[in-house]
Amino acid sequence: MKLVFFGTPQFAVPSLGRLLAEPEMEVLAVVTQPDKRRGRGNALSSSPVKAMAERHGLQIWQPARIKKDVLTLESLRLLHADAFVVVAYGQILSSEILAMPRLGCINAHGSLLPDYRGAAPIQWSLVHGHKETGITTMLMDEGMDTGAMLLKGSTPIGLMDTAVDVAEVLALQAGELLLETLQGLDNETLTPTPQDDTIATYAPLIKKADYNLDFGQSAIALHNQIRGFYPNCVATFQEQPLKVLGTAPLGVVDDQLPEELQAQASVWQAIDADAPPGTVVGLLKNWGAIVQTGDGLLLLREVKPAGKRAQSGWDFVNGNRLQVGDPISNGET
Repeated sequence: MKLVFFGTPQFAVPSLGRLLAEPEMEVLAVVTQPDKRRGRGNALSSSPVKAMAERHGLQIWQPARIKKDVLTLESLRLLHADAFVVVAYGQILSSEILAMPRLGCINAHGSLLPDYRGAAPIQWSLVHGHKETGITTMLMDEGMDTGAMLLKGSTPIGLMDTAVDVAEVLALQAGELLLETLQGLDNETLTPTPQDDTIATYAPLIKKADYNLDFGQSAIALHNQIRGFYPNCVATFQEQPLKVLGTAPLGVVDDQLPEELQAQASVWQAIDADAPPGTVVGLLKNWGAIVQTGDGLLLLREVKPAGKRAQSGWDFVNGNRLQVGDPISNGET
C-alpha cells in the first residue's frame, strides 16, 4: 500500500515508525507543520515527525496552510496514494485533499469516539476523571473528528497516571490499530460505523487559565487537573508561582494509591483540620505537604518553584522550612 503520512508531535512518531517497519506499507512522503522557533536562542526546530522522516530519507512537505498550498496539493495528487494517514497533524484537510487517496484519509484519534472530539482528548479525559480511554481510527470527513469509525482500542487510566503517561501508551496503540485498519480497508473486511452525534462530547483547546489551581475545589478534582494538564498547573507560594507536578488525593480513593503511600494512611486519617483551603495541615515524612482543599486533603508529591528545578514534595518542605499552617494560594486568574 502506498501511503502519505500527516503528523507533527511526538505522539505521531510511533505510528509513522510502525508503518515504516511494515514491509507491505510504503510511505511515499510526510506532511508536517513548518519548523518553529523555540528555546532561549530562538532557533528553528523541526517537529518530531520531520526528524524521523529525515532519518529515513523521506520526501517532506511543510506547508503553512495546506489547503492553499498549490504546489503541495499538486504533489499529493500526483502520488496516487492508496491512503493518507493522519495523526495529530494540526491542520484541517479540505474536501479536495480528503478525496485524493483511493481508500480515503484515515485518522487515529486519542479517545473512544464520539467522546472527546477535538484538540486535547487525552488531557480532558484525565481532568474529568475517566478510568478508561483509547484510540479510534476513522475515515475523515470535513467535520472535527466526526468521521465514520473503523476500529477502537481501549486502555485503562490509573489514578496516578498523567496525560504524558497515557499519551505514550496510546501512541503505541495507535500505530498497531492504524496498521490493522489499513489492512482491513484494503481487504474490504472493515465496515465504517457512523458516530452518534447526539452523545458526542468535546475536548477544546487548553487555555492558560485552565492551568490555574483553585484549592476551593475538591482534592480529587485538583489531582485530576494536575495530572491531566501535566506539567503546567500552577499555584502561588510566597507570592511566586509554584508549579505542582505530582499529587495524591488522600482519604477518598486510598485503595488506588501506591502501596507505599497507603502504608502511611494513619497520618492523614489522624488530621482533623478546620483550616481554609490552601492551608498546609500536615507534613508526611519523605513525601511532602498535605494541603486542605474544599473537600478532602491533597498531598503535594512533586513541585517546581519559580526559577528552580523540579523537586520532591519533601525537598520542598525542607528547603522552605514549611510548617503546618503555612498557606499555598491559588494560581493567578
